[in-house]
Formats: sequence, C-alpha cells, structure tokens
Amino acid sequence: MKSEAVTIVAGSIMVTIGLILFYSIQINHDTEPIHLMLNHAGTFVGLLGVGVSIAGVLLYLFNYGRNV
Repeated sequence: MKSEAVTIVAGSIMVTIGLILFYSIQINHDTEPIHLMLNHAGTFVGLLGVGVSIAGVLLYLFNYGRNV
C-alpha cells in the first residue's frame, strides 16, 4: 500500500475516533473534569485527523502529477 493511502486511512480513523470521543459525552454544568478532558481530546484528535487526511490527499496529488 502506498504511503498516501495509508496516510488517508490513518486520518480517517483519527477523525472517526475524535467524533466518537467528542459526541459520546454530554456536557453539563456539573460535568466531571475527566469527561471534559476526553471531550477536548476528541476535538484535538479529530482536527489532527483532518490535517493528516489533507496531507494524504496532497501526497496523492503530487505523486499523480509526477507519474503523468
């Protein structure tokens, strides 16, 4: 498997995990600090996953342009 495909798959998995972490916790005024940390970690992982996916797409496009 080429590196750009691996990068896109890894980014998609990170976005999925981030969405699960972010939406699995209901935030109220009395939410535990560990739940808030997991919610913020989900946001961070999801946004990192978007960046990794974009990097994989750019790698694919750069390699495609070189092989044409």
